[in-house]
Amino acid sequence: MTHSEPIEGVYLSSEVNLKERYGEAFLSSSHVLRLRDPVEISDPSNIRFALSWEPADDAFAAYPNIEMVSSIGAGVDGILKCRSLPSDTIVTRVRDPYQAYAMAGFVVWQVIWHHRKMRQYMLNQSLHIWKWIESSPVQDCTIGILGYGFMGRAVANALMPLGYQVIVACRTERAGCGCLNLTLESGPNSIRNTAAKANIIVNLLPLTTATRFILNAKLFGVVPQGSVLIQVGRGDHLVEEDLKAALDSGKLSAVSLDVFRDQPLPSKHPFWDDPRIMITPHIACESSIGTVVEQVTVCVEAIARSKIPIYAISRGREY
Repeated sequence: MTHSEPIEGVYLSSEVNLKERYGEAFLSSSHVLRLRDPVEISDPSNIRFALSWEPADDAFAAYPNIEMVSSIGAGVDGILKCRSLPSDTIVTRVRDPYQAYAMAGFVVWQVIWHHRKMRQYMLNQSLHIWKWIESSPVQDCTIGILGYGFMGRAVANALMPLGYQVIVACRTERAGCGCLNLTLESGPNSIRNTAAKANIIVNLLPLTTATRFILNAKLFGVVPQGSVLIQVGRGDHLVEEDLKAALDSGKLSAVSLDVFRDQPLPSKHPFWDDPRIMITPHIACESSIGTVVEQVTVCVEAIARSKIPIYAISRGREY
């Protein structure tokens, strides 16, 4: 390190008390950085980075010398849509392997729940009914994963050893792993082509201009009749009215939703009472505090040396 004083940073979030959650953990990095709440900042011009999640529209306006904004998770869409974010500011995200494992475990559980008809078994138990329910052989159940980033790869790697056929939609062409039950779809039609072959569709796409509202009537129109959707991406991927229509028509037989456009989901929202929909309150996975501290510290050390952090996203690609 070439600087003698810690790099000054600020917590910026409209949803989470970041200081309460991370403040004590960041003390271990006090020789590198110092993070404070906005009310504790006497000279905003000293602030060079922010730790952020869903910042308010004017969050960055007060800090003329901010060089970097670090997300506390894998998603950065809430930061990128902020109107006051300078166009030349570096944005970083967390790449936590244990978060990816947690996501993989959650999706595997959801896949088995739907494939093995567990909802019906739970209903039968409540009615004291002993009845075997037929499900397709595992090798005949195709799982389509939309997105092949850090999370998508972890999910695919968890599903393949169980015998499922896995198809993955990725933006750019990539070499496969040589696994017989993995197919990679790339190019502009990769999402459509993947959905058209999948009995269970798992959405893990990043939220970008191109993917906003991607889970819509057009996509649902190509899926096999009676398919299942597992939505663990972002709430703005889904057109809720189109989902309801797909369920009513039988195109989709069941849905698991972990993320929503409005969170918390309003108590009077019709999804709560729809037996075809499983709702969880955005709990599929989260970054560990230790990993956030470690990776943000690495990023701050990089900007102190006028380097691009290894966890920086591409502003052009939006992830």
